[in-house]
Amino acid sequence: MERGKGKRRNQYVKDYVVFDLETTGLSPEKDEIIEISGIKVRDGRAAEEFSTLVNPGRPIPSGATKVNGITDRMVQDAPMLKTALEQFLVFAGDDILVGHNIHSFDMNFLYNGVMKTLGREVANDYVDTLYLARSCMPQMYRYRLTDLADHFGIETKGAHRALQDCVMNQQCYERMGRLLEKQKGSGAAGQASVTCPKC
Repeated sequence: MERGKGKRRNQYVKDYVVFDLETTGLSPEKDEIIEISGIKVRDGRAAEEFSTLVNPGRPIPSGATKVNGITDRMVQDAPMLKTALEQFLVFAGDDILVGHNIHSFDMNFLYNGVMKTLGREVANDYVDTLYLARSCMPQMYRYRLTDLADHFGIETKGAHRALQDCVMNQQCYERMGRLLEKQKGSGAAGQASVTCPKC
């Protein structure tokens, strides 16, 4: 019997799948996934990529297109949600999932989509880098993914497309992993030991 939904972890792991979704809106119940991307990481290094647009079966609101740049024409020949989710779950396997603000956003879209189309739950544990950043870098003013990328000197061009957000977040997560190791070694877990370059 499958154990149900996975649990949120607040730690660094070397092997994981960082993922990101783009959607037609903010409601997991009313809106649809229109892009799924992921990067499989082994021993802290990107090993394989997955990315697909998703046909939501209805027009994409102009407000969503304004944010992510995805249009109806772009998704007209893309796979439907069931196929896209099947492919992504095979890609992810049993890995821990990593993403930014996924606890309250992406995981809910993933849970709802998988239950609706495949009739099952997602058992993977996950790490939300928003929560991790708040705990290991309390000196920051804002914690958007682009804020973290700026903090670490990581390129933010192409933000709000799923694969580019995965690339950014994978690099941010690795930097936070190193920061956590330094904090652990200095006995300052939960406190920032690196000053923001802009400060």
